[in-house]
Order: sequence, then C-alpha cells, then structure tokens
Amino acid sequence: MTVAMVGGVSAAAQATAVASTGTTTVKSAAATCAYPYVCLFKNGAKIGQFKDVTSTWQNLPSRPSGPGLVVQNTRNDDVAHIRWASGTTACISPRSSFNVSGGTLTGIRISSAATC
Repeated sequence: MTVAMVGGVSAAAQATAVASTGTTTVKSAAATCAYPYVCLFKNGAKIGQFKDVTSTWQNLPSRPSGPGLVVQNTRNDDVAHIRWASGTTACISPRSSFNVSGGTLTGIRISSAATC
C-alpha cells in the first residue's frame, strides 16, 4: 500500500499519521465500507462515508480525532485527501486504509486522480 503525504507535512504530523495495512481495525473497516465509498471509522464503528468527487474540501462537522480513527478508501481509481485542523493534509491511494493516530480531522476531498 502506498500513502503519500502532500502539502508541507511537518515531522509532528507525520508522526501522528501512520499508514496501516494489517491491524484488526483496518481489516474490520474494509469489511464494512462498500465501494465506491471513503469511510471513517472510530474504534471500529463507521462514523461517516463519502462518495462524491469534489474540487473543494467537504467539512467534517463531527471533527473526529485519533487514536482509533481509520479512513478507508474503497474506490478503484480515485484518491482521497484528508485534512487536519492544523492544515496538514494526507493523500490515501485507491483501495487503501489510513490509520490516524492523533490530531483532529476537519475535511475530506475525493479526487479523480488515480495516484497521490
């Protein structure tokens, strides 16, 4: 799995945003997030799902935070971007999961780009 960071990611942000491929949380998230959604899970429970490709950020009114937060991208050809309250962003490749171990998410954007 490839997870690319975009937009001036600080060392602190990199330490709190960790790609995950084999944890139980990621596996259970993948099992309950159907194509073509990008889903957010908190401690294994789905707290949101998005499917529209947008050119701007979709705000997350719940402002979820890690640890225990997983973003699952089930889309085959589209990347998903997530944004923290600090303005830091990360890109999640198609068919990948992202484990947010810290910080508060404020936005999501699904792009039709196939790679980060």
